Amino acid sequence: MFRAVALGIVMAAGVAAAQSPAVSFEVATIKPVDPGPQAGRFLRMENDHRFLATNFTLKLLIAAAYDLNPRTITGGPGWTDSDKFTIEALTPGEKRPDHDQQMLMLRTLLHDRFHLAFHRVPKVFSIYEITVAKGGIQFDTAGAPDREPMVTSVVYPDHLEMPARNASMDDFARVMQRAILDRPVVNKTGLTGRYDFDLDWVPDETQFGGAIPVPQDSKSPPLLVAMREQLGLEMKATRGPIDTLVIDKADKPEN
Repeated sequence: MFRAVALGIVMAAGVAAAQSPAVSFEVATIKPVDPGPQAGRFLRMENDHRFLATNFTLKLLIAAAYDLNPRTITGGPGWTDSDKFTIEALTPGEKRPDHDQQMLMLRTLLHDRFHLAFHRVPKVFSIYEITVAKGGIQFDTAGAPDREPMVTSVVYPDHLEMPARNASMDDFARVMQRAILDRPVVNKTGLTGRYDFDLDWVPDETQFGGAIPVPQDSKSPPLLVAMREQLGLEMKATRGPIDTLVIDKADKPEN
């Protein structure tokens, strides 16, 4: 079983490219990844203070840190979309940082260690919009509203499962656009609560950047069918305005 973890928590406001956020990791090690072996990619807290991001290109790290679909990130040297890195870091303070704080620390690391600088460009882009289906939603309000929101994706040989706990529809859309689908995803459901749900589907070649083999024999439905039947949500392809990110500068870390 291959396990891919993608957390979808509400992100903090953007930080200007020329300004380093105040929050930073206490210590961080960045190591290049052997391009040969195929390995899973995940970003998570291993415990209350150990942050780990494995098998990420710089472009994918930027997508995670700034909550973007990777296709909306352009510019920079060629290695930003090919060379992979593993980051191991320790967070400061006595408490486990929430996702917003983790991503602020990651932004600081990208600025300080990769010397990342960028600017934003608004564009009309191919996107997905998520709406509520005619029959209404088919999931419940979160049973533990005080827990940290979680949306993970677990890849099995013949299907993919997504358990979500205390997740908003914005969380769901962000995970879909950042880690799974090939274009930005916009939440148009109008739902403002937090929910618990499970989604089970068979991926196709457009998902996960083509890194997940397409199962040839699966009892699970395609994603759009699964969303409608299991969650009561519709997702349609359309076009809309998106702020894209253009990399002006990036250096490989010396570590």
